[in-house]
Amino acid sequence: MAEIDVEKRKEKIINYEEGGTPGQFSGFAERRGRQSKPNGRQNSNQPKRNYQKELEALIEKHRQAGEVPTLFLHSCCAPCSSYVLEYLSDFFEITVFYYNPNIYPEEEYRKRVLEQQAFIERFPAGNPIRFVEGTYDEERFYEMARGLEQEPEGGERCFSCYQLRLREAAEYARERGMDYFTTTLSISPLKNADKLNEIGLALAEEYGVSYLVSDFKKKNGYRRSVELSKEYGMYRQDYCGCVFSIGEGRQS
Repeated sequence: MAEIDVEKRKEKIINYEEGGTPGQFSGFAERRGRQSKPNGRQNSNQPKRNYQKELEALIEKHRQAGEVPTLFLHSCCAPCSSYVLEYLSDFFEITVFYYNPNIYPEEEYRKRVLEQQAFIERFPAGNPIRFVEGTYDEERFYEMARGLEQEPEGGERCFSCYQLRLREAAEYARERGMDYFTTTLSISPLKNADKLNEIGLALAEEYGVSYLVSDFKKKNGYRRSVELSKEYGMYRQDYCGCVFSIGEGRQS
């Protein structure tokens, strides 16, 4: 990969809209005229939900009814999608949605798209898997990130990025009449499953498409994704995707 001037790129984001004020776009929800939740923690008075058990119960319900629902699956990358597709393709008709305008630079984005398509073509799925590529509009991500440049990885900037991508998935899922939508993101130990499900369920109410709750890292899902990546000789990136994550990813 070519040398990346991270500080210069961050400066571009900060100055993206001349005349704007810090925090003007402090999250995708605010930009849409809604308030975002302050953090990804559940109310301490409420019992923690077991998303894996909820998912298993839903799968069993459809299986007993002889149903194979449709699922619009947002994918962050081929390695993360590997276990999810292995797990779910026997129970759902899946359309993989590759929408990640956060990825920098564009060459990296193109590399990840091709890896995703190649894996789908090679993987012996239980039911056919389709592929849809979203629009690579990096300026949309920069607009979302304004005012959140100094947030740490895993904080409010990431939550807004979850919402950006899940909203697009919900819109596509509704247009295509899908039964469910969800994302592969929860397979990562670094991603907040509570926040992802919170956002997904809120969007489900807004768009009228059911969100498939999940925490794919459970039952050794992340470990299995690493095994599948090696088995298929996949390209595994060393940072999450956005310009902010480059330094942290490579240091770890």
